[in-house]
Amino acid sequence: KQWYQRRVRGDTVSLTLKKEFGEEALNSIEMTEDKKNEVRKSLDELFKLGTTLYKGYVDDPRNTDNAWMETVAVNFHDNSDAFDSFKLNAGDDAGAVSWIAISSSINLYANHKQFVEAATVVNNAHW
Repeated sequence: KQWYQRRVRGDTVSLTLKKEFGEEALNSIEMTEDKKNEVRKSLDELFKLGTTLYKGYVDDPRNTDNAWMETVAVNFHDNSDAFDSFKLNAGDDAGAVSWIAISSSINLYANHKQFVEAATVVNNAHW
């Protein structure tokens, strides 16, 4: 399996991450409006500050001579363990979702592994 994160054209990076995390990792599409609002407030706090790890061209198998992928990779580090309060539940078009331990042997889509490695450097974490 390969893991990846996508961005919707026109959205800011943090808005995309909040929406995608809510839809695909928490299955917010099936939540009640009250629960969605509760999750939205929590995510707003968690995604306030981020460290840009990379911005630009990415080596992606969908690239062609006339069209290519560009991305922004941002690290949102949770020092408060707030993510522990979220019950992960695959939703929207996600096949599965889970917290995983990162390592240099992780299998990620395109060059996303470089972004995870950059996050480990920023956070002085194991790689």
